[in-house]
Amino acid sequence: MKYSLLLLASISVGFFTTKINAQKISKENEGILKPYASYYPKQKTKVLVVGTFHFSYPGLDYTKTNEDDKIDVLKEPKRSEVEELVAYIKRFNPTKVTIEAKEDWGMDKKFEEYKSGKHRDVRNESYQLGMRIANDLKLDKIYSVDATTFSSDLEKKYPKMMKELTEGYDFQSDDPFAQMTQKSFDESTKFPSKVKILDYIKYMNTEEGHRHNYGSYLVGDFKLEDNRGADFLSIWWYNRNLRMFRKIQQIDHTKEDRILVIVGNGHASVLRHLFEYSPEYDFIEFSSL
Repeated sequence: MKYSLLLLASISVGFFTTKINAQKISKENEGILKPYASYYPKQKTKVLVVGTFHFSYPGLDYTKTNEDDKIDVLKEPKRSEVEELVAYIKRFNPTKVTIEAKEDWGMDKKFEEYKSGKHRDVRNESYQLGMRIANDLKLDKIYSVDATTFSSDLEKKYPKMMKELTEGYDFQSDDPFAQMTQKSFDESTKFPSKVKILDYIKYMNTEEGHRHNYGSYLVGDFKLEDNRGADFLSIWWYNRNLRMFRKIQQIDHTKEDRILVIVGNGHASVLRHLFEYSPEYDFIEFSSL
């Protein structure tokens, strides 16, 4: 017993001494080992990524919402809840607004029509959030930043190869972690009808929420044999988000700009990762507004 206590004490002292020495080394060499952030400008373009569910329920995602759980953002009380969400996002005071839309969607024309009073009854979040916020803040333009994928490019040239690569990538995996994740997604489709929209959007856009969503792509079909799952994910979903990130990079902006990115929450988790790790941008937490 006495030996054990002495051993524990010596380990503790050794650990404590090591920490002190490590601190001394850091202090002595801090002029050489500069913080990585010191290599970049202190002021950077601020970016707020707002991941959301799709207000109009287009049914394009694997996880579907039952009719009884769908909400109508044009009717009370959800109409007022959308207004509350809009007011909250406007605290960011964006100078540029981007949405999840393809370039051929005709954004410029639709936004001009919106400013003239049209499309106010369209449930899509691109209208209810993106256009409304840009219009309220007197912005001249909204940017479409959705992108096609490298996998779709390859499918046109090499359909046989792509068919073999994607065989079994159907979100039907028996991986226990994939099933746990799917259970959480199924339950989440009920949340908009049970809680305030702002609370749900805050919940989705936490660091934990984004980590959960990001992680869902690293289980299930990702584990297909011969690296097929990893290969397909990289040229499909991850590539799409990289291309979206690149489109945002290409928007003419300065370090004084504040870019609002409104996308489906699956995109938000990857975009968060990209903006947080890019030396060009200052990622703003949604909960900090």
